Amino acid sequence: MNIGAKVTSAAVILQSVMKSFGTGALAVDNIGLTIAPGELVTLLGPSGCGKTTTLRMIAGLEDPTSGAIVIGDEDVTHLPAEKRDVTMVFQSYALFPHMNVFSNVAYGLRVARRPRVEIADRVAEALSLVGLGDYAERAVDALSGGQQQRVALARALVMKPRVILFDEPLSNLDAKLRHHVRAEIRALQQRLGLTAVYVTHDQEEALAISDRVVVMNSGRIEQIGTPRELYRQPATRFVADFIGSANIVSGEWDGTDVILDGAKFPHSQDIAPGPVSVVLRPESLRPAKKGLAATVTAVSFLGATTEVEFDTVIGAVTALLPDQDVAGLCPGQNVSLGIIEGGLHLLRPDTVTGSSVEPRLRA
Repeated sequence: MNIGAKVTSAAVILQSVMKSFGTGALAVDNIGLTIAPGELVTLLGPSGCGKTTTLRMIAGLEDPTSGAIVIGDEDVTHLPAEKRDVTMVFQSYALFPHMNVFSNVAYGLRVARRPRVEIADRVAEALSLVGLGDYAERAVDALSGGQQQRVALARALVMKPRVILFDEPLSNLDAKLRHHVRAEIRALQQRLGLTAVYVTHDQEEALAISDRVVVMNSGRIEQIGTPRELYRQPATRFVADFIGSANIVSGEWDGTDVILDGAKFPHSQDIAPGPVSVVLRPESLRPAKKGLAATVTAVSFLGATTEVEFDTVIGAVTALLPDQDVAGLCPGQNVSLGIIEGGLHLLRPDTVTGSSVEPRLRA
């Protein structure tokens, strides 16, 4: 089977997985998750939320305290890492500095005692896939950070894994290069049909490359959804605040309108009437003839948009405005703020955490 052809990828299933390191606190707390074959799922959250520990348990580098891990049709919970047919791309690249590019990529195949001709063919194909076909004889320490990351990716691909894991793979690259390499990783994953589990704390990175995102907090899953679902329909305050920028203010919901300081905004959402927390994305706010009474407190030009901060009776809010909506705005000015259609989302005020078990598992 050619590496460049669609692979036979495998599902990954975590069943009530828990991990404790003996300190009494759970690093991973009762996680349930199904990743479909060929899907790229990102584990996203702040440092210490359990995302890397979860990835390492899938890889076989950590043993779960309880629960089960299934890859394909095989329970791998107690299998060593080398028996799982899974490869990992590390944050540090983990390349051997004394070996050239070819030898780094060939290392796993040589350990597996594959024939020399097969090794040469597979390494050449893997390097071609990542755009380094002419770099086989280069010393790895002579490569740029982006090129070293491609070598690490080729080393993972050359093993033809059922699942490929990424542990903060772009964190050592500058911002412009991160954008470029993440696009390459996503395009290659889709082209090959790889099942991929990706860990990052960078929300923009997660939204850009993922089929679904698993938002984690304190060892638990807050929400699982597509990037658009998480951004537009966060299930908890944590998700609303962690995914993108959000103004979260208190309001009333009467079943038809959201009421903010007496101003009414039509809305449709399946939530019981009463006090609510209102999630307002900065790009959803606009100056309007009528709406929420506000006073401009600061104006900051950001290039494509302008950030405008407002003071209101229900709290400070921030808007990102296009040029045509900024003209004349200055600190101290009183305005009314409208909300674009679909620009708000309601949470119950007591919605703090979500469930750590996926509500619906995908085959």
